Amino acid sequence: MSVIELKNDKISAALKTMGAELTSLKDTEGTEYLWQGNPDYWSGQAPVLFPIIGCLRNGTASVSGDKTCSFGRHGIARRKEFTLISSTEDKAVFSLKADEETKKQYPFDFELQMTYELDGQKLKITHTVINHDSIPMPFCVGGHPAFNCPISEGEDFEDYVVEFEYPETADCALLNEDALIDNGNRVPILKDSSTLPVKHEMFYNDALIFDQLKSRKVSLKHKDQEKGICVSFPDFDYLGVWSSANDGPFVALEPWSGTSTCTDEDDVFEHKRGIKTLQPGEETSLSFTIEIL
Repeated sequence: MSVIELKNDKISAALKTMGAELTSLKDTEGTEYLWQGNPDYWSGQAPVLFPIIGCLRNGTASVSGDKTCSFGRHGIARRKEFTLISSTEDKAVFSLKADEETKKQYPFDFELQMTYELDGQKLKITHTVINHDSIPMPFCVGGHPAFNCPISEGEDFEDYVVEFEYPETADCALLNEDALIDNGNRVPILKDSSTLPVKHEMFYNDALIFDQLKSRKVSLKHKDQEKGICVSFPDFDYLGVWSSANDGPFVALEPWSGTSTCTDEDDVFEHKRGIKTLQPGEETSLSFTIEIL
């Protein structure tokens, strides 16, 4: 594993080849915005989620008729070493290609390229999925970046809010004991409001999964200051907002193209909500941006 550093005159970022994961995001004053992975709460920082988001029922599903896929939570990319294809002062491109190990879990000849590029106070993260196989390839992809909350010493977790681009009326489905989404069991989260005060108890039942948003921008910011980060996710239909159930001092803002298996879905991978399918030789790219405010 190696670490690649990006820098411009506004911000800096660090990335590791293991999982092509973002490990640092700082401003010029050296303030660290990205969660640093304290294992007392959660050892991750910003894992790449592919080719599923969340969980499958019993960890498996049928795919392509007579094949089977089998994953732990959030798929396989997060635990694989990527190859660094190219890097400049402000841009890096990583690649993960299918091998015999991945094909036992996900029976496709895939390639996932992760591109990280600085632009002013923004870091653009692009997921490019390529189907090198001879059959159609279904997948989901997403991000899981977690941010320090509070950002500065002397502040409290509850000094922060999640602020949406537009006023929202949204409820979120709860997860059942198997971490599947129960769309028949939803709780109201927002009612004609763009501001969600951050409280630890919001996350005691796992992530808030927003599937009805008009907004495609969301910020984690101090309630009394324009200090924080903004995530823009125009290419993604879902947003997860999460922190650890043991009162972790961070909040993750997670753009997703799909979700865990829902209780009203079967166990055919192609039938999952949000699944995208690439034909042989096709590729597609989905991007989100993290901006330091």
